[in-house]
Amino acid sequence: MLQSLIIVGIIYIAALVFFTMSARTKEKSSKGFLMAGANIGAVLGFFTFAATLFSTFTLQGMPDFFRNHGVGAWIFLAISDAVMVFGIISIGYAFRKKAAGHEYYGMAGFMSYCYKWRVAGLVTFFGAFIFLVPYVAIQIRGVAIFLSGAFPDSIPLWAGAVGMVVVMLIYSEIGGLKAIIYSDMLQGILLLAVIWIIGINCLNYFGGIGPMFEEIQQKNEALLSVPGPNGLLDFQFLFGSMIAICLLPFTQPQVSTRLIIMKDTKSLYKLAVGLGFFAILIILPTLFMGMYGAAKYPDATTAEFLNRTFLEDQAPLIAAFVMIGLIAAAISTSDSQLFALGGEIRSLLSGDDKKMLGYARMAILFFAVITLAFALMSSDELVLLTRMSFAGTALMAPMIFTGIFYDRSGFLKIVPLATLIALLILVLSLFGIVPNTLAGVRMDLILLGLLALIAIVAVGIDKNRN
Repeated sequence: MLQSLIIVGIIYIAALVFFTMSARTKEKSSKGFLMAGANIGAVLGFFTFAATLFSTFTLQGMPDFFRNHGVGAWIFLAISDAVMVFGIISIGYAFRKKAAGHEYYGMAGFMSYCYKWRVAGLVTFFGAFIFLVPYVAIQIRGVAIFLSGAFPDSIPLWAGAVGMVVVMLIYSEIGGLKAIIYSDMLQGILLLAVIWIIGINCLNYFGGIGPMFEEIQQKNEALLSVPGPNGLLDFQFLFGSMIAICLLPFTQPQVSTRLIIMKDTKSLYKLAVGLGFFAILIILPTLFMGMYGAAKYPDATTAEFLNRTFLEDQAPLIAAFVMIGLIAAAISTSDSQLFALGGEIRSLLSGDDKKMLGYARMAILFFAVITLAFALMSSDELVLLTRMSFAGTALMAPMIFTGIFYDRSGFLKIVPLATLIALLILVLSLFGIVPNTLAGVRMDLILLGLLALIAIVAVGIDKNRN
């Protein structure tokens, strides 16, 4: 496999270098570097959006999630993504229209503009930073674990993590967002091909979909219904996950940026429809992988299951493509998120554009170092950590939607303040300092409901006062 890995790796790096140099321009403005000129067509937009959403979390996290929690994971992700598509279509137009009157570099600056209050932007940045760093870190850690397991005597976990961070910093700093978008296209194609090859191989192990479910029923029938063998996939978890996921395009800056950089609304709608099909195509084979693991490796650790399923049970050439695909997926998502945090910093700054862009680029480097440290210390629960990130950023939705759909500020300043308090409470609940449920209801759902109510009441009061 090592020889195949070297050959595939060289081809991938060559393609990455080509795209990076193609994206490099002499113009060093914030719009060119951070927003790719804000003139992206439907095809490139679709690939960069899909690659940002579906990455290591999907290829590594979802098979293990299916293996441990059963077919209810389909409700968790596939149906939630379908709802998200409708959100992009219905809210995306209003978002772009409101942002057209503002020099958009990030959601933090946009919220400062909407509320005419800098604190709103700082709250937005705080929420993005606190919950995106773990999300980026698990992408890096997931692949580092995989590489370390494949080459235990050659690649320690820390070396794989450091290598990935260095690679993504190099090409994103050289080519900016456009280089990331080109790499996203490469990653999206590679990920789709790899995930289906492995998925079909796993399905062939059973002899078809029917025999697959029959065998799983005999071995662990709880995997075929909710809430699953571990009781995780109850109504609250699934409903809360759906809300958090369908809010992603507006609450996570690496995704909202991709709505803004589309050249027109028609391209945005094409992107949304394509994303719906891609979601089903990318998640379905992870179900086959999960059921394969449940039948063949039910007691294996996450690392053992992934290494056996993706490497040991595959032909060497396929295993090599899997490893490169995983690295590409993790880099694609991680650099988008780190880059977005840099954009959030730029959106809060005013002054000479060249100087402010320099600060943003230094911030990207700073965020990369923090993320690397977190990746080396975090746990291996990729899906649950990702879900935590989704839930955390979702708390900003009432504030963001109020800013998008309501023009006046006035009494609405209470909404960002309430959002900050909710974010802090959720963080405390994650550390066990405050309960993570109240009267049997999940804390993230309670906080999101309260924030929505506060936003509605604040708009009503503000309208009456004006």
